[in-house]
Amino acid sequence: QVLLVESGGGLVQAGGSLRLSCAASGRTFSRSAMGWFRQAPGKEREFVAAISWSGGSTYYADSVKGRFTISRDNAKNTVYLQMNSLKPEDTAVYYCAATNFGVTSSPSSYAYWGQGTQVTVSS
Repeated sequence: QVLLVESGGGLVQAGGSLRLSCAASGRTFSRSAMGWFRQAPGKEREFVAAISWSGGSTYYADSVKGRFTISRDNAKNTVYLQMNSLKPEDTAVYYCAATNFGVTSSPSSYAYWGQGTQVTVSS
């Protein structure tokens, strides 16, 4: 069992930066790959980034590659999403999720989800 709580969302101007955090509880966090997803109003949830349990492997959606960075600190049971050069189209609720299936972009592979944090990018 893994409990996930996101934080760090907010309102930012286009071109700005935010860092999202996802605090996890549960003994299996350090053995779980982690992912970030987002969902904008009226749209399906989409993959943003994922990281392996060790942090040695990462995977990004093309839309955020070069702008976002996923990382994790297993000693703190926390995964991060550093978001730079934000665009209005990045506006969404951002969710972190945990999976035992390795680095994957498929939402159905993630068994545990946080409640989400709102990110709004103004133009």
